[in-house]
Amino acid sequence: MKVLVIAEHDGSKLSDATARTVTCANAIPGASVTVAVLAADPQAVASQAAALNGVADVLTVAHADLSHPVAAIWASTVETLAAGFTHLLMGSTALGKELLPRVAARLGVAQISDCMEVLGAHRFKRPTYAANALVTLDCPADKLVVATVRLASFEAAGSGGSAAIHASAVAVKNPGHTRYGQLATVQSDRPDLTSAKRVVSGGRALASRDNFELIYGLAKTMNAAVGASRAAVDAGYAPNELQVGQTGKIIAPDVYLAIGISGAIQHLTGIKDAKTIVAINKDPEAPIFEVADLGLVGDLFEVVPQLKAELGG
Repeated sequence: MKVLVIAEHDGSKLSDATARTVTCANAIPGASVTVAVLAADPQAVASQAAALNGVADVLTVAHADLSHPVAAIWASTVETLAAGFTHLLMGSTALGKELLPRVAARLGVAQISDCMEVLGAHRFKRPTYAANALVTLDCPADKLVVATVRLASFEAAGSGGSAAIHASAVAVKNPGHTRYGQLATVQSDRPDLTSAKRVVSGGRALASRDNFELIYGLAKTMNAAVGASRAAVDAGYAPNELQVGQTGKIIAPDVYLAIGISGAIQHLTGIKDAKTIVAINKDPEAPIFEVADLGLVGDLFEVVPQLKAELGG
């Protein structure tokens, strides 16, 4: 099987999403994995991709129009690159969810979304109904398999590889109807939410943006990323990029600390792959306790300061 993984990066650093997608790719029986790096200057990112375990080859496409990840511009290039491959994969990120459906449509094939387990070369498992049901999908063996990968279901591939890097001569066609505007990012010294080993998350019970500082303080003490429930985000207590759940980020940390979060099914969808879930809530009937490995019934405004003090914060 010849598997093509489209790399996601910021121009200089390869995304953790790509390393996790490589792990999924290598789970395909008989896979030979190629990573494609599209950029204005792909060399630095290509070197990082070549160092991933399980990568057999790296293809680079260099062009000024590929400076920014715009799906409408990347689609035709990826379509051409996919020729000769049996599988085309990318992480189920904002870019992956926008790019691969375009490519699949151009190629006239169906797409698998959120692949969470590889059962065979053409058989995959994915969640549906907010991950309350799992579906097994069989893909035609004579068609290209196009799939986005549920990143929380796979560990990131380690380093130590030494794949060859080749420049591709594929043409880049800019359709002209879409252009890059600007990227607004939040600068933070906290660990990245999607890849952090520890996450401290707050819910609507915090009651205000000022009170949400309790979550930031505890997270700093634990060297953890900060998350939030949709209710907390909708109420304005935390920014949108911190939202965890079905309509936010799907994460799989070693420890997930849910503070003042009731445990709506949409939120639980985002944390089901966490290795250990710890819940703090004053309502003993809160649904979060049904999935928590450790639970404490108590007032978060009393418990969190005590916990922070015990941790030396």
